Amino acid sequence: MNVLQCIAVDDEPLALGLVCAFIDKTPFLNLAGRYSSAVEALEAIHQQSVDLIFLDIQMPDLTGIELARIIEKSGNQGPRIIFTTAFNQFALDGFRVDALDYLLKPFNYEEFLRAASKGKAYVELVQRAASGPAAPEQKEDYLFLKVEYQLVRIAYDDILYVEGLKDYVKVILKSDTKPVLSLTSLKALEEKLPSAKFMRVHRSFIVNLDKIGAVTRNTIQIGAVTIPVSDQYKENFNQFLSKWM
Repeated sequence: MNVLQCIAVDDEPLALGLVCAFIDKTPFLNLAGRYSSAVEALEAIHQQSVDLIFLDIQMPDLTGIELARIIEKSGNQGPRIIFTTAFNQFALDGFRVDALDYLLKPFNYEEFLRAASKGKAYVELVQRAASGPAAPEQKEDYLFLKVEYQLVRIAYDDILYVEGLKDYVKVILKSDTKPVLSLTSLKALEEKLPSAKFMRVHRSFIVNLDKIGAVTRNTIQIGAVTIPVSDQYKENFNQFLSKWM
């Protein structure tokens, strides 16, 4: 079993003690440090390997959100964060800094364990990805997309098209009438999708080339939906079409 190195950060002694007790109670977590301020925690993160941080938000000098932004700028190899707070208005801020979960005080051990398990699953996923490519017969045909506070596996073949909506993307699936919303940019998702199967055809749209039912001069038909092809992307799309012309 992988044991995650954790730290707890909270300026309230009782709340800090409770989180530390929950960490000690959980077999796959090891308490590597407890801190009453985000400044102390930041120093500790620079000095030791930390997988998971249970982080309060409202603290003096440096808030939990501010600490999370500093960690986020340091790269994808930094520790993952689970926020612990008494104020639910910070949920969107937590989402924007890519927190794994959000525990609203007062929370019990069952809620804590559920959040910690998400942390364990995420770290194991990253470790498997870092260990190298899969065997040839296990060719990747899916991606994991951050949806709310979890990673959701989506098969490439299930994607019909993707629409960009400012800070979000809306992924339209063949298997579900309800689209998947993820807080990411269309450009970031475009870089993750295989170019042999997906193509950006508009500032706001990426399409699965296998799902195209019909094409006109400036539009693509996928099912009952008509998707525009803008001038910026028309040349690449025409090159794709030229194989059948």
